[in-house]
Amino acid sequence: MKTILVSAAVAMLLALFGTPLAIRIFSRRGYGQEIRDDGPSSHQTKRGTPTMGGTVIVVATLIGYVVGHVVTKDPMSTSGVLVLGLMTGLGGVGFVDDFMKIYKNRSLGLRSGAKLAGQAVVGAVFAVEVLRHPDGFDLTPADAHISFLRAIGVLPFVLWTVLMIASWSNAVNLTDGLDGLASGGAILVLAAYVLIGIWQLKNDCDVALGPQCYNVRDPLDMAVVAGTVLGACFGFLWWNAPPARIFMGDTGSLALGGVLAGLAVCTKTQLLLVLLGGLFVIITLSVVVQVGSFKMTGRRVFKMAPLQHHFELLGWAETTIVVRFWLIAGLFIALGLGIFYVAWLPASG
Repeated sequence: MKTILVSAAVAMLLALFGTPLAIRIFSRRGYGQEIRDDGPSSHQTKRGTPTMGGTVIVVATLIGYVVGHVVTKDPMSTSGVLVLGLMTGLGGVGFVDDFMKIYKNRSLGLRSGAKLAGQAVVGAVFAVEVLRHPDGFDLTPADAHISFLRAIGVLPFVLWTVLMIASWSNAVNLTDGLDGLASGGAILVLAAYVLIGIWQLKNDCDVALGPQCYNVRDPLDMAVVAGTVLGACFGFLWWNAPPARIFMGDTGSLALGGVLAGLAVCTKTQLLLVLLGGLFVIITLSVVVQVGSFKMTGRRVFKMAPLQHHFELLGWAETTIVVRFWLIAGLFIALGLGIFYVAWLPASG
């Protein structure tokens, strides 16, 4: 447990004091955010705000994770390294996208096909590697099961995992439209995974074999990873809260979506993540509904998608939207953790 606290504290301090340095560096180099012309008019005042702040989250996480393990002499796990590798890889895809936006001086960076290809390559490498590297109990970081389903085979598992990683990284990306919204929402889900990792450790099949035990490879290190990313996000949120001094950009949003998907795969809670990350799901669905409705009927369901911009155009203050969406995210977390706990309880009768 000490590793969780040390790693999270180091990551938080690095992000808290490193973000102002990033703001100064990015500002001097002109790495400012470009704003869509068809977006809410209030967003035009944000033009030029430093972006690519997700680099701070990724770097602070990696350093915090390593320092935490060195200080406590707790060995790093294969599962933890793979999840952080996924986070870093997707952050790299996002970094390229952000840099192209700045270089081309427009709000669009990589073409959608190129971005998806990058996500697919990183996701496929992760999906293949989590099925390898067995430990002394012949457990790999993940297995070819999808929650309650039976084994589906390596290729279907890889395809499913790539789809999941792409979906969650894009979901967080779509949510990153208001100051602090995505980072605050991610903090809540990461906090849930700290609790899940600790609970799975306490009820690990290697420690207490029973009908309700968890056959998970590295539950404690999954809690460490979640806590470390949480700490980095917390320090970053200090500067990203309304009015934001810096944006995480695709560098941060793709990385955070990737780490959520990676945690779900390695804790074998892929379907539970749909509830835990309910806010991200709702916002993504709003885009699907908007695009589908317009293509089929020529009419829009919302004033603008993603959903947070709909409420902006209704006249809601940005801070009001962010705080209320955080509350919604918290309700989904409570529901998801409640179902997770109830599923653990022994069946009656």
